Amino acid sequence: MAQIPENPLILVDGSSYLFRAYHSPPHLTNSKGEATGAIYGVINMLKSLIRQYDPSHMVVIFDAKGKTFRNDMYSEYKANRPPMPDDLRTQIAPIHRIIKAMGFPLISIEGVEADDVIGTFARIASEQKRHVLVSTGDKDMAQLVNEHVTLINTMTDSISDPVTVVEKFGVGPELIIDYLALMGDKVDNIPGVEGCGPKTAVKWLEKYGSLQGVMDNASEIKGKIGEKLAAALDHLPLSYQLATIKCDVEVESDLDTFKLQEPNKDELIALYGECEFRRWLAELLDNPKDTETHLAVPTEANEVPKVAEAQYETILTESQFDALIEQLNDAELFAFDTETTSLDYMQAQLVGMSFAVKAGEAAYLPVAHDYPGAPEQLSLEFVMQKLGPILADAKKAKVGQNLKYDKSVLANAGYQLNGIKFDTMLESYVLNSVGTRHDMDSLALKFLGHKNISFEDIAGKGKKQLTFNQVELDKAGPYAAEDADITLRLHQVLWPKLAADEKLKSVFEDIEMPLVNVISDIERTGVAIDSKMLAAHSQRLGERLLELEKEAYEIAGEPFNLSSPKQLQVLLFEKLELPIIKKTPKGAPSTAEEVLQELAHDYPLPKVIIEHRGLSKLKSTYTDKLPLMVNEKTQRVHTSYHQAVTATGRLSSTDPNLQNIPIRSEEGRRIREAFIAADGYKIVAADYSQIELRIMAHLSQDKGLLSAFANGLDVHSATAAEVFGVSLEEVTSDMRRKAKAVNFGLIYGMSAFGLARQLDVPRHEAQHYIDKYFERFPGVLEYMETTREKAAESGYVETIFGRRLYLPEIKAQNGARRKGAERAAINAPMQGTAADIIKKAMLSVHSWVYEQAPNTVKLLMQVHDELVFEIKTDCVDAYTKHICELMSQAATLDVPLIVEADEGDNWEQAH
Repeated sequence: MAQIPENPLILVDGSSYLFRAYHSPPHLTNSKGEATGAIYGVINMLKSLIRQYDPSHMVVIFDAKGKTFRNDMYSEYKANRPPMPDDLRTQIAPIHRIIKAMGFPLISIEGVEADDVIGTFARIASEQKRHVLVSTGDKDMAQLVNEHVTLINTMTDSISDPVTVVEKFGVGPELIIDYLALMGDKVDNIPGVEGCGPKTAVKWLEKYGSLQGVMDNASEIKGKIGEKLAAALDHLPLSYQLATIKCDVEVESDLDTFKLQEPNKDELIALYGECEFRRWLAELLDNPKDTETHLAVPTEANEVPKVAEAQYETILTESQFDALIEQLNDAELFAFDTETTSLDYMQAQLVGMSFAVKAGEAAYLPVAHDYPGAPEQLSLEFVMQKLGPILADAKKAKVGQNLKYDKSVLANAGYQLNGIKFDTMLESYVLNSVGTRHDMDSLALKFLGHKNISFEDIAGKGKKQLTFNQVELDKAGPYAAEDADITLRLHQVLWPKLAADEKLKSVFEDIEMPLVNVISDIERTGVAIDSKMLAAHSQRLGERLLELEKEAYEIAGEPFNLSSPKQLQVLLFEKLELPIIKKTPKGAPSTAEEVLQELAHDYPLPKVIIEHRGLSKLKSTYTDKLPLMVNEKTQRVHTSYHQAVTATGRLSSTDPNLQNIPIRSEEGRRIREAFIAADGYKIVAADYSQIELRIMAHLSQDKGLLSAFANGLDVHSATAAEVFGVSLEEVTSDMRRKAKAVNFGLIYGMSAFGLARQLDVPRHEAQHYIDKYFERFPGVLEYMETTREKAAESGYVETIFGRRLYLPEIKAQNGARRKGAERAAINAPMQGTAADIIKKAMLSVHSWVYEQAPNTVKLLMQVHDELVFEIKTDCVDAYTKHICELMSQAATLDVPLIVEADEGDNWEQAH
């Protein structure tokens, strides 16, 4: 293998990097919708190059704007190339700025190409007997290779020296121009010999020694290729000139000027912040972990006071504690955070609490650090005598980051947390749900330009990681105090942005913040499950999985691992030769769910694999796992609901995920049977009927849809009657099924192709259904077109209540990404409004339960458009009726909001 001399001068073909990065994933955008994928790709490749070769001298060369001398030589040069896409052009200036800020020399010279500048520097270095490494993906550069000049293609990690050039092309570097001239180049529009490929070019050059030799002996070459050579003789000298890299460009000949400079850290922080390159920003902001933590100047938030050094204290004495209490009593608002032994709010034990009243000043109050040699701390019982009333006071305003967790931790310890007025996680989420992750570390990077002390920094990693009570106070104190300080700082940045928009402020104050208390109560209430029933179901699933494996082996003709994508690829696409529908980013045939679904229409094995995957997931996620999640103290399962995860405002849940239990399969319904009522209670499930379709009717103001809902018609039957041109009485179950697919398909932006696949009908038939639908419901079509236009203009869409969903890719050059954003634009106002409505319903119902029926009704779960309750048996009828009334009054639409409810001994029976 070719060897690279130590510390060469590295010449980077920036233009080659640029196009390669643009066409490779990931196709990133920042929260403003600006493309950043090419920036990320170019900088990532440069970072990799630096890591690998650690050069002292390097220069990055880009093509300059405008025409070059080759255009004067041949007007058709590169004439076939399409114009540079807008979303690539906008990334060039930021790339140049970042490269310069990294301390790398950057050059572009008008009238010539990057290749010519690289060639010139390579010549100068060779004359000085200085080793050069050219980083490029351009094959034309092989003509520059000599004993001093080596190429590297970082994409393939292949190195080219004089020997490997011959191995790769069949000719040496001295004949590369001849080789290129004979073949021509369609991309650059260089005319060669038509039909002359690499093998022919090498054969001719081996026999005649050069392009001139081939031309001189053209009459010897017979057949059609000989005729084509004869026809090309007039333009081959021009092709040779066009393919020749110019090595005498006027450039700086002192190569020592390309010594790498110190990076401009402040400039890079600002640039990475604009692009939202979180990991690189974190690397730059990796501060010393001492008690006085330096905070960088905010990149986006000039409102935050510039504090050079933060003052953090650890409270160990009564006098310190009394001073803290006085501060908290005097404060209009303070930041609050807990430190605990676990992320599980039902298991976590309180270790300490941190507070901040003023940006740059914070205190940590430890109560349970118990490592050997730990200093004496004030006890929880002692501090809560004075602190407890402040935390429980609803009039004392608090701000935190995910205070729902802290509220539950305190509740488990027997204390109340009220007065939760602000939550920075939710402030960020309401401002822009897709702009960033909403954890504190991400927000600190984005809005404060600050990298927080990480938990791993103080507690270690992996199996040896300490719980917080074991962390020494000299490390724990600054870490915990910083959390409170940063929370307060974030609030000072985020709240003015929210307060400036009345709609967003209302979503935050009237929906998201009040919901924190509701969800905290739901989580701690939990739900009872029948572990024995689940164990029996798990046994049945295991038996069925074995049957499916046996069936799959028989179809395949051999045993294999049904869970292995690699083995499936070989079996399905090589052995059984099934058609390849989609490929992975690395080019391998995909075995993703949608691919198997498509293949299952025509082939038996994919169908078996789909069923096996589904049952295996049910078994591992629910029937095996749920019994292990029962809390010893409550004997119930406690999920975690997340307010700041989905783009549209819907809640999500984990451990266990209650949103993903399938309801269409018998196996999924059996899992719901295991969610049971406590003795003396019934499970009641109250569900909004077709809420997204009703919201569509309200938003679109389509007369047909409004009329159907106003008259209490079955909307799918009404749609079927319109689409198929029959009376309501004549609608068949098959017609209704197809109409239902059209109704929901259009909400989710389904194309005729997608609808055809779902209904298993020809595409033209599906298109006919869609055309008929829009003909009968023109308001829906008008709503969709208007929404797309508004989204493209403003970059976001809104729910009825003003929740905003930004669509960064609504103007993407890539058609598939743009279409995806357009589908989201149509669906998000409906899905987001449905989320807002059920959240408002939760607030209303919770308030009623708290005031009127605290011991007889428990709100157990929120799943999609459904609320699940546990109600005392003798109160079921009256309370169910009232709950339905409260839910139906959660919003006022131009169509009725209908809530359907049922009861049973378990969740499945209540449907």
